[in-house]
Amino acid sequence: MSDFIKKILSTIQKYNMLSYGDHVLIGLSGGPDSVCLLFVLNKLKSPFKLKISAIYVDHGLRPEEIPEEINFCQKICDTLDLNFYTQKINVKEFAEREKINLQEAARILRYEVFDQLSLRIKANKIALGHNADDQAETVLMRLLRGAGPGGLSGIPPVRKKIIRPLIEMEKKEIENFLKENKIQYLLDSSNMKLEYMRNKIRHLLIPVIKEISPQATKIISKTADILREENDYINVAVTKALMRLMSRKTDQKVELFCNPLEVLNIVILRRALRVAIDSVRDLRGIEFDHIEDIIKLIKNGKPGDRIYLPKGIRAIKGYSTIIITTEPPQKLSTYQIHDPNREIFLKESSMILEIREIPIDKVNDYGNGKNLTYMDAEKVKFPLIIRSRKEGDYFYPLGFGKRKKLQDFFVDEKVPREERDLVPVIESEGKIVWIVGYRLDDRFKIDHNTKKCLQIKVIPKL
Repeated sequence: MSDFIKKILSTIQKYNMLSYGDHVLIGLSGGPDSVCLLFVLNKLKSPFKLKISAIYVDHGLRPEEIPEEINFCQKICDTLDLNFYTQKINVKEFAEREKINLQEAARILRYEVFDQLSLRIKANKIALGHNADDQAETVLMRLLRGAGPGGLSGIPPVRKKIIRPLIEMEKKEIENFLKENKIQYLLDSSNMKLEYMRNKIRHLLIPVIKEISPQATKIISKTADILREENDYINVAVTKALMRLMSRKTDQKVELFCNPLEVLNIVILRRALRVAIDSVRDLRGIEFDHIEDIIKLIKNGKPGDRIYLPKGIRAIKGYSTIIITTEPPQKLSTYQIHDPNREIFLKESSMILEIREIPIDKVNDYGNGKNLTYMDAEKVKFPLIIRSRKEGDYFYPLGFGKRKKLQDFFVDEKVPREERDLVPVIESEGKIVWIVGYRLDDRFKIDHNTKKCLQIKVIPKL
């Protein structure tokens, strides 16, 4: 076994990349890195009892070169008796739809293809050909974009089932191995185009850096390793902090308590907010300034204040919480009730209203005015309208003694602005009867002349 393969084997063992009997799917482009990876893993096939498959992803960006690359990859796999797959993706269409650059679009779709095929063929590992030079380029690129420690930790050697056995090998070592073993490979013309940031770093910046520090690739890669280890440690602290901070969590919304956030160490706070955002939508497009804006909202914002982040993410200051959500704002539909003794489901608010007409002598208590209320049935005229709030709404809150704007009532009751359009407002002949869940209107209360009552009960839908 050559020193080159021994060094890769050391990386594999260091990061526990392979286990006995793994089925490995290799991303094969025909370039030097992926071809090297294919031959190295084929050399390790017997010791690890590996099953190896490979896939070429056609990005549709270089139609004149793709047939040659596919044919080249097919021949290599045939020679090594490996399963070979191809799949085409529409990068341009995806990039335009998502408003991202071609390289990012290609990366997203390519990883989706790897994941889908690995599931279909039952490959438990996906091996990619990223090397130490790729690592250095990535760290520099993220540094220039203003990344924090997480971003500067670079490309992870292992992420779930993705492994990168060449991550500690420099490009020149890979090319020497291919040359010594007379292994052919192809060159991707797009890697020479300077319109891409990575290529500018590769062809313009790194040569200058290496004039200053010839070992720059190793040094930057080592720095990324250190930052990754420290990043993992910080993530443990963040996880513990989030367990105390989180109020509520769904797939599209996370709610965090403000008071502990305000005094949290700034390093942990920034990371906790990134984790919170990542839990409702991925972090692509989220920059340092976005996180700082959320921190300002937490510390200085008023209840109901909000900021809008990329990709439909909103951060909303509540009375005691900060909400990070991708849920589209909802508004209650309008419903009509033409007679009593029925139930109606308000789907947007996930509640059922049960309406009954009963004699006054059957009423033992008058409810709490929130999820159960009674009113004088003769003061209420059908049809009742159930709707969301509207501009200019006012009513006479029971026990308040005078008219009050609904907007002011919601503020006083500390109803989060994001939830106000979901609070059912029941009206009769243009007059508000009940703000469901909050207060009855004084004009419809039971008095000594009441003979029969209208009972309305809120039944939460489970």
